[in-house]
Amino acid sequence: MATLRFHVVPNAKENEVVGRHGVAIKVKLRAPAVEGKANAALRSFLAEELNISESRITLASGQKSREKLIRIDALSEEDVRRRLL
Repeated sequence: MATLRFHVVPNAKENEVVGRHGVAIKVKLRAPAVEGKANAALRSFLAEELNISESRITLASGQKSREKLIRIDALSEEDVRRRLL
């Protein structure tokens, strides 16, 4: 199980992993930061990029913040970083 920090930039032109933002992984998302749309888009994007089920990805904290703590049950932290970065 991996627990990682993500820095989310909503309202981007496309969904993409940009790189690192301090200790976090910076992700740009097309979804707006309203009514949990960016949170849902982040889970969906990560599931697709990591090739795992969306149900394996949990938003542990940061529901209303750009800084999010995500728990991924299917992979180790090293595997997630290698696949995304």
